[in-house]
Amino acid sequence: SVQAKAIWRLREGISDAMTTAGYVYKYDVSLPLPRMYELVEATRVRLEAEGYGGTAKAAGYGHLGDANLHLNVTSLVGRDDKLLDLLEPWVFEWVAAAKGSISAEHGVGQCKPEYLHLSKADSAVTLMKQLKVLLDPKG
Repeated sequence: SVQAKAIWRLREGISDAMTTAGYVYKYDVSLPLPRMYELVEATRVRLEAEGYGGTAKAAGYGHLGDANLHLNVTSLVGRDDKLLDLLEPWVFEWVAAAKGSISAEHGVGQCKPEYLHLSKADSAVTLMKQLKVLLDPKG
């Protein structure tokens, strides 16, 4: 429908708009549906409390059917290592405490393996490492 296409265009434009505004820290997590937007609100409170209210903005969108949330934090002044330190590992710890997963549709990748233990049992992490060696012996 025309309405569905318009809504989808808005959703797709969020990431582009935030990237245009500054440097974006992106998080792809899953959370229990009742807690889905709490992470965005908690991030905004954290940014404000740490003096980033005027220079960083948080937004969230995702797939409710999959319990997947894309948390985007835009630094309006460019890359900021202090802001990154404020967000990580806090975002991952918050998600784990909410009984979510630190990695949803985009996987763990190269940025989150040291936090995987927050969402997966030790036995699962061990198995993943074994599979990685088996399938990719050269790394």
